[in-house]
Amino acid sequence: MQAVGNPRQRSELIEKDSHLSIRRQCRLLHIHRSLIYYDLSEETVENLDLMKQMDRLYLEDPSAGSRRMSSYLRRHTGKGTNRKRVRRLMRKMGIEAIYPRKRTTIPGGPSGIYPYRLKGLNITHPNQVWCADFTFILMRRGSMYLFAIMIWHSRKVIDWELSNTLDLSFCLDCLKRALNHSSIPEIINTD
Repeated sequence: MQAVGNPRQRSELIEKDSHLSIRRQCRLLHIHRSLIYYDLSEETVENLDLMKQMDRLYLEDPSAGSRRMSSYLRRHTGKGTNRKRVRRLMRKMGIEAIYPRKRTTIPGGPSGIYPYRLKGLNITHPNQVWCADFTFILMRRGSMYLFAIMIWHSRKVIDWELSNTLDLSFCLDCLKRALNHSSIPEIINTD
């Protein structure tokens, strides 16, 4: 049986006052007993300074991976920083190089190719066609996601929503508000 979650998360399930011994609980959770007694050490002051510099450099060049980031740090600090250390700190900070990935969009995908229904359609009145789309906005720390609904005829934004997580609920909330606020469109076009 495969255990769920990483070992550190499973170690939090250990109950020291349980009728089961700690050894037995560890065996059932598929973790080592030493994980219960070992506390993770905090990052050093030097690593925290490196992380601040990496954050600043990442905002200047978000396409920099661990190789380029380590050369940037070498240039700015005057001393060499191991690439493996930079990679570990980038992973801990939750940053990665932004670049076009290979085959990000596969035509058709699992749902097939849908015909484009608006081709050759004359849009003559306001609630004939709505369009909806979302984009991300880079912030100093992370990203914000903007979802907007617009009337194609007048290019008026009916409603919009801003969120710090990319989940479906904020898009649905925005759509529900737009439908309550205006009359129902004939067509809603999204990517």
